Order: sequence, then C-alpha cells, then structure tokens
Amino acid sequence: MNRLGRHLLLSTIVALVSLPFLWMVLASLKEGAEIFREPERWLSTGWQLSNYQRAWRELPLARLYLNSLLVAAVVTLGQLATGALAGYAFARLSFPGRDKLFYLYLGSLALPHQVTLIPSFLILKWLGILDTYYALTVPFLAGPFAAFMMRQAFLEVPQALEDAARIDGCSRFQALFRVFLPLVRPSLVALGLLVFLWQWNSLLWPLVVTQSPGMRTLPVGLAALKSELGPDWPLLLAANTLAALPMLLLFLVAQKAFIQGLAHLEAD
Repeated sequence: MNRLGRHLLLSTIVALVSLPFLWMVLASLKEGAEIFREPERWLSTGWQLSNYQRAWRELPLARLYLNSLLVAAVVTLGQLATGALAGYAFARLSFPGRDKLFYLYLGSLALPHQVTLIPSFLILKWLGILDTYYALTVPFLAGPFAAFMMRQAFLEVPQALEDAARIDGCSRFQALFRVFLPLVRPSLVALGLLVFLWQWNSLLWPLVVTQSPGMRTLPVGLAALKSELGPDWPLLLAANTLAALPMLLLFLVAQKAFIQGLAHLEAD
C-alpha cells in the first residue's frame, strides 16, 4: 500500500507538471479565437497544422536550431572537459590550499549572472569578438558547478582502484581516462544534460552579445518573433513547441543515466 501510495502521488505530480506543456501543444493546433473561448476546450474542433508551417516560414528555424545546437554542444563539451579535470584535481590531488581554493571557486555560484554581465560584455568588446560564436561559447566553457559535481563523483571512486592503476604504471591522466571517467559515466551524462539545457534555454546573454539575425539562438528568435508580430498566440505556441521538442527527446533517451547521476550527487 505504501508503494502504491507513492506511485499515485508521483503520478499526480507528473500530471500536474505536464499539464502546461500539454496545453501548449494542443493550443498550438487551434485558431487564435479558439484558444480563449469560454468555456475552455482542450481539444480543437479542427487541427490547424498550418500554425507550424507559419512558424517555420516566419522564423528562420533551421538557422536558429543550428546556432542553439552548436552553442549548447560546444559549451557542454567544454564544461565536461574542464569539470572533469578540475573535479579530479580537487578530489584526488593534494596541494596547498586545495580545499580553500575549491570553496572559493564554488562560492562564485552565489554571484548572480547579472553582476558579471557588464564586465564580461566589455571584455568581449575589447577583444573584438561580439556577435560571434566565440562570444556565445567561450565565457561558459568552464564553471564551478561542473567542477563541484565531478569532484563529488570522483570522491565515490575507491582509493584502491586508483592505487592499482598507479602500480600498473598509469599516469594521472591515464588513471583519469581509463579508471575514473568510465566509473562516473552517469554523472557525466547528468552534467551534460543540465549544461545543455541551460544553454539551450539561455536568453539574456545571447540577447546582449548578438546583433545580427544570423547569430540569434532559439530563445532570442522567439522573443524577437513576439515583439515583431505581436501576440499571435497560435504561431508563438507552435514555435515554442518546436523549440522544446529536442530537449524533451534528449531527456527521454538519457533519463536513466541522468537520474543515476543525480542520485550519486544527492548521496554525497
């Protein structure tokens, strides 16, 4: 009975969380007047697939998808690489001030992104790389959360495994790539999904550092669509549905490893 009660509770929570997304998908198939009809009807009397055709025509979705995918992929790979190296150093190497440096680095998470927005913008302007892929990716190739998450994962690896690898002649890098990384694969997947999601949905930074339409990402393109065309809700809902689908599919494919990675982090 306890297990059944937990499943019923979780199913209710999932249903409530899924309702807004379901409403968005169903409303994207309606006409504008039908969305706000009283009383509310979830199912349309006639499916308007033309809303998706209009969204693809009004927005350069192929270019926006390419920009968002490229930026999110590069930042994710960068944070996985730097996070793994920093996490290994903070978890397994001994050097003066290691813990103080780690907590100082971790403390930067308490700083809102808006605090460093103007200094970062001025640095990129001085470097002359505004409105480029460098401006969208380079400031986020390393981050304290990635180092923290990988450090916690590496601390779970038994010391005996590392000692055995060192006895067999492995260097630090060989032990990292041949012993540690295969053992913490769920944490790598969880970190990759989180970073990819953050970058995919990022709006403020791409809005500040890009000017040309060809450099826009999906969130910036959707915001520009709303300001240019006004509240054309069927078109906006169809475009938002297309923007949300890749992340939903990615999570469904990697959900098992993602949950395992978060479980390891919670156990620490």
